[in-house]
Amino acid sequence: MKHLALEQLEVLDRTDPDYPRQILSRNERIERWAELLERNPERRLLTLYQTEFQSAGTRDAMRADGSAITVAFEDPQLRASGLADDTYGEAKRFFELTDHQLHRMVCYCHFGANVSAGTTARYVRRFLPTQGGKGMVGWLRQLFAI
Repeated sequence: MKHLALEQLEVLDRTDPDYPRQILSRNERIERWAELLERNPERRLLTLYQTEFQSAGTRDAMRADGSAITVAFEDPQLRASGLADDTYGEAKRFFELTDHQLHRMVCYCHFGANVSAGTTARYVRRFLPTQGGKGMVGWLRQLFAI
């Protein structure tokens, strides 16, 4: 058994494609993201400008230093689970979100230039099945992530 320091493991995780990935379910990934945001709820996060008006390719490549997606990407556990970068498209893929759901959470048109991490965490939690409620109302809340 080879012993490595935490810093060595983090470097290995970022550089070795054969490094074993942690498998987290969709709900575990979303829960982890919400927890990370809740650690500093007053932190101001940058939003992405007019995601709904961009072509799919441009939208998928969008990113901003200090966005809610960056908070997720800074986490070694989410990176070990397969989060490759802090772009809109990667967040959409990794967290299994629709454009509508991700747009509602990170777009400038809803919050202005920045939004608190606490507010964003509340939106992230809406993507968890237990947060939407039961029955038809819960299903609709999850569908539209309002």
